[in-house]
Amino acid sequence: MGMSVPARRSDGRAQTKVTVTMSTNCTTCATSPSASGRVCDRSRGFFYWHACVAAVLLTWTACGAQQRPDGGKGVLPVGAQAPDVAGRDAAGGEVRLSERRGNPAVVYFYPKDETPGCTKEACAFRDVYTRFSAQGITIFGVSRDSEASHTEFRQKHELPFPLVADESGAIQAAYGVPSRLGMAARVSFLIDGHGRVARIWPDVDPAVHADEVLAAAQELLRVQSK
Repeated sequence: MGMSVPARRSDGRAQTKVTVTMSTNCTTCATSPSASGRVCDRSRGFFYWHACVAAVLLTWTACGAQQRPDGGKGVLPVGAQAPDVAGRDAAGGEVRLSERRGNPAVVYFYPKDETPGCTKEACAFRDVYTRFSAQGITIFGVSRDSEASHTEFRQKHELPFPLVADESGAIQAAYGVPSRLGMAARVSFLIDGHGRVARIWPDVDPAVHADEVLAAAQELLRVQSK
C-alpha cells in the first residue's frame, strides 16, 4: 500500500512528494530533495508508521457498507426479515431462530471467543439468562470461530445459550454486519415474534449491553401483548 503526501524544504519551497509504503518489514522510504535520489531513513520510521496507519484507516472508510446477499447494503434494517441462524446449546443440541417464532430472540455478533470484551459480553448475557429464558427469549451468539472453539468457550464460561459458528461469514454478510480485521463487528439485533428485526445496536458496551437488550425485549413483549 502506498500513500503520497506533499513535503516542503526548510526554505519553504515545495520539493518532491513523500511516498509511504507499507511492507512486511515496515521499511519506509522518503524521497530526498533531489528528485533523482531515494533515501531510506529508518529514523523517520515512527512518523511514517503513523502515516501508514492513517492510510489504512482511510482505506477502511472508503470500503463503504457491507454488501448483503439480498442486494441491500449495510446493517439489516429494522422491519426486515431476519435470516435464519442455527447454533449449538450447552447440551450440544441444535437451536434454530426459525423455530423460535412467537417469541423474541436476540442475535448478537461478536469478534472472537476468549477475547476480553467478548468474554465480558457473553458472561453478562449468561448472568441474566434466566430472566430472558423465563420470558421465552432465546439468545444466539455469532462469531467467525469454529464449532470446536465455541464448545471450549461455552464450557469454560458455562454459557447456557447457543453459539453459532459462522466460519464462512455467510450469516454475518446476511445481517450486513461489517468486518474489522477479519472478524465480525460487535452488533446486536432484537428479533420480534414474527421473525423481523425490531431493534439494532450497532456498537455496544459489553459491560452493560445485556441489561439494555433485556429491557428492550421486555418492552417489545409488553407492546406485542396489547
